[in-house]
Amino acid sequence: MPTPAASTRFPRRALALAVTFTAVAVAALTGCAGTSATGAGPGTAARPAAAPDRVEPLAPAPLPALPVTAASADGRRVTVTSADRIVPLSGSLNEIVQTLGLGPQVIARDITATFEQAAQLPVVTRGHDVSAESVLSLRPTLVLAETTSGPAEAVRQIRDAGIPLLVVDPAKSLEDVPKRIEAVAAALGVKDAGARLNERTAERIAAARKGIPASAASGKKPRVAFLYLRGTASVYLLGGSDSGAASLLEAAGAVDTGKESGLGKDFTPITSEALAAAAPDAILVMSKGLESVGGTDGLVKIPGVAQTPAGMDRRVVTVDDGVLLNYGPRTDQVLSSLISQLYGKNA
Repeated sequence: MPTPAASTRFPRRALALAVTFTAVAVAALTGCAGTSATGAGPGTAARPAAAPDRVEPLAPAPLPALPVTAASADGRRVTVTSADRIVPLSGSLNEIVQTLGLGPQVIARDITATFEQAAQLPVVTRGHDVSAESVLSLRPTLVLAETTSGPAEAVRQIRDAGIPLLVVDPAKSLEDVPKRIEAVAAALGVKDAGARLNERTAERIAAARKGIPASAASGKKPRVAFLYLRGTASVYLLGGSDSGAASLLEAAGAVDTGKESGLGKDFTPITSEALAAAAPDAILVMSKGLESVGGTDGLVKIPGVAQTPAGMDRRVVTVDDGVLLNYGPRTDQVLSSLISQLYGKNA
């Protein structure tokens, strides 16, 4: 699932909520991958040309210093003796491992890992649907999971087989980026590479934020609503304070209207009343989600959208599903895209 995840997750939190609405949503959510949006109307914010969907590994590649014993987010202590065959169970974790320079040791992927270096790897998990049998058949020496990975039975089956399995807390904000990189690097025995990657990532995020115009910095901030859409499954959700988008929007000099409106959870079904209260100047969507509703023309037909300032001006901002909420080494690219689309020539 290209989720508001990576997430991407596409987001994994959105998947959990979507399941409560319709069983059809599960198939729709798990079968998506990040691509460019289509169907944008003439009033849609200008979008930069799509860059190649690749990660940029550190060079030279680090040599893991193993064994190490690392703290897992589920309270366990996990001893890693080999990083020769790594299976990350989320697209975000796959991206971190690959960017640390250990891509050749990654032997499988979650469906949200759509970037070039991982695209041809076998899929062993789709969001919350981890296939323990598929994982074990690849004889991994380390499995990396998130607290949202599941089902729990699959995670137990992998551990019961004697495979070291490290759980990492999911990302929800910019503050989580260095924590996750550090946790993964420590488990792989490449702490120095983790420090280098964190330094590079922080520098690039800071450089991206320099594109925010003075008007936004002085208080005239664009108001943005994050919508999670899967039109084929009739899933239309408005992001709240826990959707994962608020931190990105704030870092881009914008206001997350869902959070500002007091939506305290991750996602809530879209209603005309909720959108009216949010009154966004622009709408942020994942590219595949926009495609699923027929582009901007279909988006403004969702009840309440056309009545917002964003709907009237057809101001839509899109970012690929596989990277938007990953909060990883490519977060600077997400911020650059948001800033470019929100401010256009003023950025």
